[in-house]
Amino acid sequence: MPATGLDLVADILALKRERNAVILAHNYQIKEIQEVADFVGDSLGLSYQAAKTDAQVIAFCGVHFMAETAKIVNPTKTVVLPDLEAGCSLSESCSGEALEAFLKAHARKNYYVIAYINCSAAVKAQADVICTSGNAVKIVRTAPQDRNILFVPDENLGAWVMEQTGRPMELWKGHCAVHVEFTAQSIEKIREQYPDAPVIAHPECRHSVRLLADEVCSTEKMIDYCREHPAKAFIIVTEEGMLHRLRRELPEKTFLAGPTQECACAECRFMKLNTLEKLKACLETLTPEITIPEPLRARAELPIRRMLEWSK
Repeated sequence: MPATGLDLVADILALKRERNAVILAHNYQIKEIQEVADFVGDSLGLSYQAAKTDAQVIAFCGVHFMAETAKIVNPTKTVVLPDLEAGCSLSESCSGEALEAFLKAHARKNYYVIAYINCSAAVKAQADVICTSGNAVKIVRTAPQDRNILFVPDENLGAWVMEQTGRPMELWKGHCAVHVEFTAQSIEKIREQYPDAPVIAHPECRHSVRLLADEVCSTEKMIDYCREHPAKAFIIVTEEGMLHRLRRELPEKTFLAGPTQECACAECRFMKLNTLEKLKACLETLTPEITIPEPLRARAELPIRRMLEWSK
């Protein structure tokens, strides 16, 4: 007989204890994985949660660059990703090779490279400092004033940061395929249906969508905003997995998925590649394992440490 959901959860919890593992789930994971995880959050926050534990194995339920980040900051631990095909359109829009070639071709500009954490280890290793959607404004304001900034890889987040800081930057032409599915027309339509519900949008959305939002912020700040705001219903303009976490943490409030032009919500097909079955398998076999050559890992860690220093 095939295993039931309860059987799978019991097996996963037993394997977690046997392997001395911690299970991390990104906000965009399916609800079943969020509910079995030890921690649910954004990629950087999860990596540091793991570093605080005694676990020797990190099962990172997210996408590839997130598991890489966990390995960068936890070099002595085994990091596994349930599905190695869980990639990211945004990360893939800026390869390490392409960034290296660009910087060589424009060496005279002496760029100060600020890299959004949604990028590969090879890109992080060439950055001067990393940022998240939650601290990008502060990081850009702290960057040296006498340097030209190149912001990679998300042009929408970069544009939003320029709006907040007034600081000019050159933007890499990359974007998240999920967040650009939201349109002004689709958000206007749901606002008409729920005029009293604040619209909260992720900064990876297009400019026309951000203009319609009552608040533009990271996924972690969405929780605080909704907790503190007196409204009873909110329109959430990001990947639909975030709604499950909001509903678990704030059950007294109503959360509505921001629709796209084509669908009732936006879903990341890469995030949804991870399943309970694959999580169980990766804990059993400790594969697929994320490995990074030590010289590359060490270089990639430096701009993350710089970000943390600036974010205190």
